[in-house]
Amino acid sequence: MTLTAPTLDVAEISAERRGSDFAPLLAELKSAGLLERRTAWYARMIGLNLVLLLGSWAAVVWVGDSWWQLALAIPVALFTTRASFVGHDAGHQQIARRAGAHRAIALLHGNLLMGMSCGWWNAKHNKHHANPNHREKDPDVSVGVLVWDADQTASRTGLMGWLTRHQARLFFPLLLLEGLNLKVHGLLALKDRTPRERLVEGSVLAVHYAVYISVLAIAMSPLKALAFVLLSHALLGLHLGMAFAPNHKGMPMPEPGVKWDHLRRQVLTSRNVKGGPVTDWMLGGLNYQIEHHLVPNLPRVNLRRAQPIVRAHCARLEVAYLETSLVGSYRQALGHMHDVGAPLRAERAGEGTDTSAKVRAKVPAND
Repeated sequence: MTLTAPTLDVAEISAERRGSDFAPLLAELKSAGLLERRTAWYARMIGLNLVLLLGSWAAVVWVGDSWWQLALAIPVALFTTRASFVGHDAGHQQIARRAGAHRAIALLHGNLLMGMSCGWWNAKHNKHHANPNHREKDPDVSVGVLVWDADQTASRTGLMGWLTRHQARLFFPLLLLEGLNLKVHGLLALKDRTPRERLVEGSVLAVHYAVYISVLAIAMSPLKALAFVLLSHALLGLHLGMAFAPNHKGMPMPEPGVKWDHLRRQVLTSRNVKGGPVTDWMLGGLNYQIEHHLVPNLPRVNLRRAQPIVRAHCARLEVAYLETSLVGSYRQALGHMHDVGAPLRAERAGEGTDTSAKVRAKVPAND
């Protein structure tokens, strides 16, 4: 049966009820043992991924200067993405019991293996978690190359206007640039870190790029190296984008001044993706976005077990819990992006139609 998310009327939710709805859920998750660290599981997973990633790079060197090396950009990008998922989990304190251990794991997987500033990314990502889909507080829905709300289209002219009018069809091609974009933004953000953080992160990043460039210079010609860099980063960006895009795009965006309690702020703005172990592996557990947002330090391996508890709790409270297929999640996200660009398309066609109200009224449904 298809369930449509109800209209969100915060005024109908009493202050007393809002304040107490999350605590019983957290207690239930804790009593089920789901907040316990899964250090051994992470150790095995991290060790295996390191072997596979380093093995992929060893194969690049072993194959020698050949166009066949480009085929190895696929496993290099895949296991680099897997490393970024570990960095994400470390940033949320899911793995170990000490903050220092999480910092070291994040530096290893973010800065050293991926070549991206973990400090910059964690700061940005924590703002997103605090206020998901909030136009003024969530950096993931701020105005950029893409826009996420009809009100953000008002000043889009020229190239930016063209991008907005066609952003739904351009979304996946643009993801091919996301791998390089993350690295560039992380490097530029080093100037905003404290001197100590700048020294630590900058040093680890310097080691990454020194080794990365050296391996490419030794293993292949400059032309093949350029092709390898572009292909591996395109695949990295595509994989990361396809893992993060289903989570919030096209979901309700709270109006400025509206305050939701923690449970509703996280559940109503998030979307889960159905699937089995392969989906869990490819998306790094982010397909359980609702559970992850409710309790960010819940270990990734426990998210599947937490799902029925969270779903039942939301059902008791009559809070919309959205879960859809992977294809359905992209359809909803791209459909929303297409609708956001409608005012500019209408303006260009001379219709002058204001569709912003229609865009906000659309609420996705479970598949």
